[in-house]
Amino acid sequence: MVFRREFPLFLILFLLGSVFSLGAQINDDEVPIEPDWDGVLPELYANGDKLFVISVGAVFPTIFLDNNGEKYTHNVKIGGTGSLGFNYFLGSHLYLGAEIGGMFASTLAGNMLYMVPMGIRVGYQFILKRFEFPLSLLVGFVPQTYLKESFGGLFIKPEVSAFWRLNPDWSFGLNTGWWWVPQWPKEGHDKDRHGNFVELTLSARYHL
Repeated sequence: MVFRREFPLFLILFLLGSVFSLGAQINDDEVPIEPDWDGVLPELYANGDKLFVISVGAVFPTIFLDNNGEKYTHNVKIGGTGSLGFNYFLGSHLYLGAEIGGMFASTLAGNMLYMVPMGIRVGYQFILKRFEFPLSLLVGFVPQTYLKESFGGLFIKPEVSAFWRLNPDWSFGLNTGWWWVPQWPKEGHDKDRHGNFVELTLSARYHL
């Protein structure tokens, strides 16, 4: 009678032990779904990868030249700028993109200069662990407004950047760009002007 009373309890304990042992074995064989970001990933990009980029910062006027290449005194102060961009990777490093932005700066007289640069970008990105260093060239068009005058012309911006990849979705970084903004009025080449600005911006990139 003693054996009969203890047998059901022994059977229950045996079954519970078997279930826990099987569950532990299954967990050991599972492959983690999330990538291991503590390791080194030599290639983070592939053909078809995309980025959305938002940037904000400041623009510093530097050298302004006339049609003879001589400097002339400008009255533009430090301004603000922001942009939205999109990049499409053709491989691990090479990418194409587009950007549209805005810039405003006051003058010594208290007037405002506005620009809306937009263009197409080609770039190449170097990768070192979680750090990414894009080099790019943007070529496009920039409408400009000052007082009642408006002008539209060529816009060229070479840019160097440094980003830190926080996770698979986001990276954050710093950009340095050089704006070349020539003005070629219809009145004649004697009134040609070449504006140059330095851009410093902070960016957040969303990886698709």
